[in-house]
Amino acid sequence: MTIRKAVGADLDGVSACLAEAFAPYRDRYTPAAFSDTVLTIEAARRRLEQMTILVAGDRESIVGTIGYEARPDGEGHLRGMAVLRSAQGSGLAAQLLAAAETGLLEGGCTRVTLDTTRPLERARAFYERHGYTPTGVIRDFYGMELIEYAKMLGR
Repeated sequence: MTIRKAVGADLDGVSACLAEAFAPYRDRYTPAAFSDTVLTIEAARRRLEQMTILVAGDRESIVGTIGYEARPDGEGHLRGMAVLRSAQGSGLAAQLLAAAETGLLEGGCTRVTLDTTRPLERARAFYERHGYTPTGVIRDFYGMELIEYAKMLGR
C-alpha cells in the first residue's frame, strides 16, 4: 500500500473515505459535528490548503487518509484520520500515523496533538497504544465533547 501526499485530484477519494469510515458513527454525532468530520469536496480543498493530507491507495481508490499541520511553535496537529472498514485491522492506520509523525518531525515539531470524540472508543484506544495521552483539555465540538490527546515526538 502506497502512502503519499494528496493532490487536488484525490479530494473526491478523501471525502469518500471519510464518509465511509465515519458512517457507523453518524447517529452518535450531532449533525454539525458529522458535517465537519465528513468533508465536502470544498472543505477538503480548504483543508489541503492549510494542512498536508496523506492518502493510502492509488489514484482510483483511496483506502486511508490523515491530515497534519506543522505549526511555527513546534507543535503539530493531526486531523481527519480514516481507514475504510475493509482495510481496518490491516496495520494501515499505524502506517498512516507513522508517516504523519515523520512529516511533523521533519517539519520541526516536537509535540503533536489530535482531537477525538467519545463515540470513537476504538480510535481512542488506538491512539493510546501509539503513545498518545489525554491532556485533560475538552472542547465543545458542535455540541459534542472533543477530547485532546498529545504525544512528544522523537523519543
